[in-house]
Amino acid sequence: MPNLPELTSNFTDEDKGALIKKEIMRLTKLYKTLAKDRLSAMQSLIEEAAFMRITLLDLKTTINREGCVSTYQNGENQWGTKKSPEIEIYNAMIKNHAAIIKQLQDMLPKSDIAENDGFGAFVNGRDN
Repeated sequence: MPNLPELTSNFTDEDKGALIKKEIMRLTKLYKTLAKDRLSAMQSLIEEAAFMRITLLDLKTTINREGCVSTYQNGENQWGTKKSPEIEIYNAMIKNHAAIIKQLQDMLPKSDIAENDGFGAFVNGRDN
């Protein structure tokens, strides 16, 4: 197994846990008007979204401090640069976070205004 650079956190475990809990409460509050069974079904997505958001903030701090490029040594005299491991993790996680947020949004009931605003008919080339 190759030696991987150690990724260090900008948050203590206690701080990270508290920030994730706070984000879970913030997201849950956004969906508080939903029926309890629906909110219960969304809870694991909310928890994952909260974890990812705090982790992304942590990674962003590291990227801002250390940059997007890291150096490596491949052999005795061969050096180079590559995309930092934090950038690779950040890029993958931001896509997953966006997908979870979209899933959460899709679980919300559609408002009457959004459904009947004529946009769908416009896109499909039909008149109301």
